[in-house]
Amino acid sequence: MKISAILIFLLMVQLVSAQTNTIGDFQFNNDIGNPKINGSAQYDKNSQEYTLKGAGYNIWFERDEFNYLYNKIEGDFIMTANFEFIGEGTDPHRKIGWMVRASEEENAAHATAVLHGDGLTVLQWRELKGAFMHDPQDEIFPTKSWYTILQIERKGSEIIMRAAHPGEPLQLIGSHVIEDMGGEVLAGLFICSHNEDVLEQAKVWNVRIDKPVNDEFNPYSDGWLGCRLETMNVFDGKRKVIFTKPDRFEAPNWMPDGNKLLFNMDGSLFKIPVNGGELEKLNTGSANRNNNDHGISFDGKLLAISSHRDGLNGGGSTVYVLPLEGGDPQMVTEETPSYWHGWNPNNKEVVYVAQRNGKQIYNIYKNSIKGGKEVQLTFNMEGEHVDGCEFSPDGKWIYYNGSHSGTMQIWRMNPDGSAREQVTFDEYNDWFPHISPDGKWIAFISFSTDVAPNDHPSYKRVMLRLMPAAGGAPKVIAYLYGGQGTINVPSWSPDSKHIAFVSNSGK
Repeated sequence: MKISAILIFLLMVQLVSAQTNTIGDFQFNNDIGNPKINGSAQYDKNSQEYTLKGAGYNIWFERDEFNYLYNKIEGDFIMTANFEFIGEGTDPHRKIGWMVRASEEENAAHATAVLHGDGLTVLQWRELKGAFMHDPQDEIFPTKSWYTILQIERKGSEIIMRAAHPGEPLQLIGSHVIEDMGGEVLAGLFICSHNEDVLEQAKVWNVRIDKPVNDEFNPYSDGWLGCRLETMNVFDGKRKVIFTKPDRFEAPNWMPDGNKLLFNMDGSLFKIPVNGGELEKLNTGSANRNNNDHGISFDGKLLAISSHRDGLNGGGSTVYVLPLEGGDPQMVTEETPSYWHGWNPNNKEVVYVAQRNGKQIYNIYKNSIKGGKEVQLTFNMEGEHVDGCEFSPDGKWIYYNGSHSGTMQIWRMNPDGSAREQVTFDEYNDWFPHISPDGKWIAFISFSTDVAPNDHPSYKRVMLRLMPAAGGAPKVIAYLYGGQGTINVPSWSPDSKHIAFVSNSGK
């Protein structure tokens, strides 16, 4: 009896250990198809990078051999990451990428977003269990493009592959409908050496698994998606998740000491260390219905917030100023709605967007932090929209996003509202320009062309982009699922090397 009890206990310990032995964001790591050499996967918690090792004759014909790092997922999802082989390799057809698979069986149906060792980037699939593999070579041979950023999306029974070179928007590579995979699938990272006697290696970073919403989703009735608070080095593009919550929070500011971030959640503001840790609630006094428009003065002493108030002039979002360490807020805008967006470098004025005189048109205003008569800087016509107004650190310009030209683009004007000029010129809808503390760079968020120019909704595939403040072509620095609340406010680190933002995903 004692021996049986000990055996049962050991089995239970092994079971619990197996259930909790995750590798980063993934639950399972297995060799598929019994390759001659065992593969493996490792995760570095500090860099949040994965190292994959795998062998296998191929992922082709009617059966596969490879190493697989994956989750079991139901419903729709979007998976995105950066990929890079380690070493020159043995076979030009070695493979890494994303795979969506029906089961662990070696001949299972699957669709695979593949980067080959020679740069060939293509969507490949097995339609049915035991069937031969296919790819677009039946129609047109794909180019050896060396896309290193791969994305795979499951939308119903359709599998969609996109890819990009660093700095460029994602391009559609291909899509295919596979009906034979059922509701729950296996989805994750894979590596195959294409030579059964060789073990190949690769590294993967910026791994994000997003559960999107459908087109009918309404967060106010259906509930909010989960959030990740992320930081990113804008020059190497490497991202880190430092805080997550299965609910809503938004819009981080970087604190002046460079050691903490400030963000809004549940009507309050919270600080968190830049490497993660305990949350600290900031005292904002009677202003306890804060939204995602808040930021810190250039001298690091004051905080501007936008908080909803009731009563006078119909209530609504109101701009206040208070000490950065917390305290009683002082009202700046008597009229509502008013949404703060930027400080004057003189630390005595703020700029904000507001609706006035009962008109449903937003314009940009500035005012003293002591209140008084506000100054209107833009005079929009019906159908035009402006937002995201922010001073450059030298005080010479106010940058903002405006739809004056039809699409939403980045603009700038003199501090008195004169000499308006367009800064970005592309097909995307660009919002919330943020100028780096050294004045050299502009970071902003771009929505795709299927989003109305005057709208910045939540829960969309969006890009964060970076361009020189002196002018030049923007480049993509992050691909994510987000939108409203992602980067509404200034979020640069004091050293002008990093930004902070929020991305979203369901369960």
